[in-house]
Amino acid sequence: MKKIILTLIMLAPTVMLNAQENAFLKDWSGPYGGVPAFTDYKLKDLKPAIEAAIQEKLNEIDKIANNPSPATFDNTIVALEKTGKKLNQMYAVFGIYSANMNSPEFEPIETEMTPKFSELNNRYYQNAKLFERISKIYNKQSAEKKKLNPEQERLVWLYYSNFVREGAKADAKSKTRIAKINEELAGLFTKFSQNQLADEGNYYLELKTETDFDGLPTELRNAAMADAKERKLNVMGIIANTRSSIEPFLTFSNNRELREKAFKIFTSRGDNDNANNNNKVLVQILKLRAEKAKLLGFKTFADWSLSNTMAQKPQNTLDLMMSVWTPAVEKVHSDVAEMQKMVDAEGGKFKIAAWDYRYYSEKVRKAKYDLDQNDLKPYLQLEKLREGMFWVAGEIFHLGFKQVYNVPVFHPDVRVWEVFNTNTNKVVGLWYFDPYARKGKRSGAWMNATREQSRVNGDVITIVSNNCNFIKGKDGEPILISWDDASTLFHEFGHALHGLNSNVTYPSLSGTNTPRDYVEFPSQVMERWLSTPEVLNKFALHYQTGKPMPMALVERNNKAATFNEAFSTVETISSALVDMKLHLLENPDIDPRQFEKETLDKLNMPSEIVMRHRIPQFGHIFSDDAYAAGYYGYLWADAISADATEAFTETKDGLYNKEVAKKLYDNVFSIGNTIDPAIAYKKFRGRAVNTDALMRARGFAVKK
Repeated sequence: MKKIILTLIMLAPTVMLNAQENAFLKDWSGPYGGVPAFTDYKLKDLKPAIEAAIQEKLNEIDKIANNPSPATFDNTIVALEKTGKKLNQMYAVFGIYSANMNSPEFEPIETEMTPKFSELNNRYYQNAKLFERISKIYNKQSAEKKKLNPEQERLVWLYYSNFVREGAKADAKSKTRIAKINEELAGLFTKFSQNQLADEGNYYLELKTETDFDGLPTELRNAAMADAKERKLNVMGIIANTRSSIEPFLTFSNNRELREKAFKIFTSRGDNDNANNNNKVLVQILKLRAEKAKLLGFKTFADWSLSNTMAQKPQNTLDLMMSVWTPAVEKVHSDVAEMQKMVDAEGGKFKIAAWDYRYYSEKVRKAKYDLDQNDLKPYLQLEKLREGMFWVAGEIFHLGFKQVYNVPVFHPDVRVWEVFNTNTNKVVGLWYFDPYARKGKRSGAWMNATREQSRVNGDVITIVSNNCNFIKGKDGEPILISWDDASTLFHEFGHALHGLNSNVTYPSLSGTNTPRDYVEFPSQVMERWLSTPEVLNKFALHYQTGKPMPMALVERNNKAATFNEAFSTVETISSALVDMKLHLLENPDIDPRQFEKETLDKLNMPSEIVMRHRIPQFGHIFSDDAYAAGYYGYLWADAISADATEAFTETKDGLYNKEVAKKLYDNVFSIGNTIDPAIAYKKFRGRAVNTDALMRARGFAVKK
């Protein structure tokens, strides 16, 4: 959910193209208030279209900044909210090309144009006349401000604070340097992402003989064979260098040597001895960020980055992370001891290593809870779970979904649903679903908002998408996914619901445009509905028999719910701690490998686990600024979501309590950033967040 406020750059008149000659420049037309015309786009037209859209944005902003009339909310703030329609559309499509359809043809366009977007931001935030108008409205004594309603006041505050945060009050010399830094960073972000994508595409594990498949579930075996065939490789199968392929291989492969190879391929992304090595790139990013923070009056980049979050200060995040880190590490040590006993009993002559953890953890799970993840998979069909998500959205938020076929898509894998309110039949948005891995698509799972909901310029419905990397199997066979992947599916759908439920006036406050350490709350709370009996009985159906998951299996899964929670906590929080410590450096002239090792050693990181995202592949924090010094946000938001879940479970109706669901809609999912999140959460819960719920949810002891 990357957001960029687009701004100004003077361009030569030659970029002004007739919209009839360039499909990218045409207003989105067709149903649902217009949709992207993906079938009409030609990549050669993308660059000139972006440049022309920038020029249009320039003209609009220039008119606002130089308006001779006194600054008012309508002629300045509202006017800004209405600017850049073509450019917003262009940037949304540009992002889809980058994340979902990257190619050798697109890469040079991305490399050249990404700094242009950064230059736009520089011109925008350093526009003195524009900032003067915003400041006059923001002034607490202004007559104009007294006329505003709370949502309008919040919008003015957002504009003013964003301008100040980006250096609107800096001296001329500092502004010039900040602008240069931002442009350099934009290019480095693109380089980092392209390097990571290249390593993910160029490296894979070959399965050459039948024994190389030993232990693999049928669907993983079929996917590996299909992937090799699609790439036209002369091997039986391959394990792609993506999390959705590597992690199940590490969990089930009986071949320890191949597990080690797969592990090293995956954890070496961006850190190989090749042209795609990211270590120099990320150090340059860190140095520029540190310099920028100082120019903006902050001690470190972490201090600057957290200045507009709920946490506010780095120490607050460190305190929360360490309160969970210590019990999690202790639990990991006891879990590893159990695994080691199993290795020793089998006659193994080795100490548990990082490539063994998932494999033996799964064995312990089976022995301890009589639960094999492969027992669950036959019931976890991707399409049935998608139907389950839709059903939950209907129960909690009164949303209905109807697949439509009159909307262009950017790839044949993509499908589209119309989303409507079941009480009023009013259409509230479109949901695009791009579920499968392919070459040129970045790994992982994410939600994207192609258009924000708003009412400032007519009733505009949102367009959102969920994007995953599930591996296709044989034609005609259902896609079976793991429990973790099912949780991720529900998580990303939570982000989509945050957009689809949005009911605000101004696009800048709409949907997921909330503080970074709050935006994960709606997605994480959505995960909780997956394990409810209502979902499992209706949608966890065996792919062959059609029968629901047996209650005995459901109960075993529930008992094991917090099993291995220590592992996932340690691998995630280690990444968050390293992220924060990197961005607390005032002089980040480091060797990333050495810094990573020394930092983890000081934290007593268990040797059997690695960070979920090693530094050279940490796209969350080095592909843009979105989660830089902010990866802690997942834990911060999970503390909120755990507490919010207990608001439901404290009632007899549990997660389907209608009254609590209404409060969740009214105070979280529908309001975007129109209210300070801390205030909004208190209105939902009746009090501030209690972090004891997080410890209970993760199976850790709660301090008395």
